[in-house]
Amino acid sequence: MASTQPHGTTDRRPVRTAGKAGLGVAAAGIVVFNVAPFFNWVQIEDTDTSRTGYETDSLVPFIAYLGLGLLISMAYAAKRARRGQHRGLTLVSMAVGLAATIQCIAFALNPMGGLERGDTLAPQIGVFIGILGAALWAVGSGLLAKEVEGDDADHDVDVRTSASEQRSARA
Repeated sequence: MASTQPHGTTDRRPVRTAGKAGLGVAAAGIVVFNVAPFFNWVQIEDTDTSRTGYETDSLVPFIAYLGLGLLISMAYAAKRARRGQHRGLTLVSMAVGLAATIQCIAFALNPMGGLERGDTLAPQIGVFIGILGAALWAVGSGLLAKEVEGDDADHDVDVRTSASEQRSARA
């Protein structure tokens, strides 16, 4: 893809694009996180009663679906963005992945969802699957955010000058 430079010349160098490894890791994490709500997240102590992530807290599937939306958006940006990613979107995905990781860790330390019923709850495998998926999601998004976007020094030049530089140039 050729781009027009400020002086009217055409740059024939190939445009560097973001690698897709981070997107792949984020996608794997988001898929794992979306599977986690189907597993048991808590067990009521001294009983055989367990509850899945869907039954425990409506925030769990909401975060999972939010991850799917972010993944679709990042995949769209990978196809449409000039350099293969949109850093703002990728950083939002990383922030949500980090929040999901922290929420799952907090859940593992002190399971939520039974307090209003007076249940004493113990964390189950679903919470730990959620932690794994959310951590992969955050790391993958972070890896993608490190990739080139619109700030590639080989192609972009900052043409802004300060007022003092402009005054000295006129003098």
